[in-house]
Order: sequence, then structure tokens, then C-alpha cells
Amino acid sequence: MILDAARAAAAQLFTAEFRQVFLKSLGLTLLALVALWFGLSQLFDILAMPWIDQMLPGFPAWAGWLGFVAALVFGLGLAIGLALLVAPVTALIAALFLDDVAEIVEAADYPQDPPGQPLPAMRALWLSLKFFAVVILANLVALLLLLVPGVNIAAFFLVNGYLLGREFFEFAALRFRSEEDARALRRRHAGTVFMAGLVIAAFLAVPLLNLLTPLFAAAMMVHLHKALSARSAR
Repeated sequence: MILDAARAAAAQLFTAEFRQVFLKSLGLTLLALVALWFGLSQLFDILAMPWIDQMLPGFPAWAGWLGFVAALVFGLGLAIGLALLVAPVTALIAALFLDDVAEIVEAADYPQDPPGQPLPAMRALWLSLKFFAVVILANLVALLLLLVPGVNIAAFFLVNGYLLGREFFEFAALRFRSEEDARALRRRHAGTVFMAGLVIAAFLAVPLLNLLTPLFAAAMMVHLHKALSARSAR
């Protein structure tokens, strides 16, 4: 069931409909990071450069290069930091389009079923922020656990597998169920949802491909929710 859901989601990733959603989320991500770059650069110029200039008057002329070096180091550090933020920021913005992904999957593969109901705007925004926090928190915890002998990479998959599986399955279920029913269904199939979350975590671990994680995870969990709902109805 999990492999079927993963294969179906992977097959849809590069369809025209999914590409449109991905390009929208990636475009907004790049705009957000460029805005952040200019904002932080201006903040550095306003706050740090005057302080550096005040420290340099009594120094030899060559010391003026210290300001340039400081600006260069800051710029390089900022570039590296923003590069590391591409995946989580893409996840944050892509989460705003999860209902679009679910609608594409439902229309393509389950046209005979009643369509799900999009989440209210505030609920979708909250889910987006929650997913962003989950990605950040899970990777911070996994990073700390990497220092524990015998745990290492397994920590990354266990933490991400649980949290990502839970969040994305509940998203798919909430299009058809109340919050209480969605959580109850997840708990009844906790092992299956966790194993599906491990597949998502493996997807997340692949550089560049991880930019597609929210789209893949949402599509996969739509398929999994449909399968589990059909099993529960028997």
C-alpha cells in the first residue's frame, strides 16, 4: 500500500500540473530569499559599517580594508545561510499550495469520488507554518542526535518519519474529515503512517530532490488516505 502510494505520487511529480505548482512555489521562494538578502545587507550597512568606520580612523590606511573584509565575510556567510534555507523556505511556501496538489491527484486518480474540501485560508496558513516548524525542529533534533554514538543517521529518519508522516497524513485526511476523525484514523494506522513518513524522510534527504518534498508528500498521503479509508469501510 505504501509503495503503491509512493509510486503513484512519484509518477505525478513531473506532470504539467505539478510543474506549475512547483514553479510557483520555487519562484516565490527565490523572491523571498532575494528580499531577505537585500534586507539583511541593508541592515548590516546601517548597523555594522558605521561602527567599523568609527573603529578605523586611528589605524593605518591599510586597515580600511578591514571593513571590506568584514562585508565580504558577512556576504559569504549570508549566501551560505540562504542556500541552506532554500529547502525549508520552499517547504513553507509549497505548503500553501498543498490543496492544489490534492485536487490534482483526486481529479486524476479518483474522479468517481466526491472531491475533498480545501482547508480554510487561516488553517492552510497555520499548516504551512506548522510544517515549516516541523522541518526545522526535526532537523535540529536530528543534528543533535548525530553527536550520539550509535544513533547518527537513524535519528534523522526516525524523527522526520514520525513528524512528516503525521502532518501530511492529517492534511490529506482533513479534506474529508473533521480534525478529531483525522487524528483518530491516523492513530488507528499509526504504523502505516510512520512507515510512509520514512519514505518521505528518505525523499527529504536527497539534495535538490528535497525541494519537491511537500508536493511528493501531499500526493503520497492523498493516495494513502484513500487506501486506508477504503480498508476501514470494508
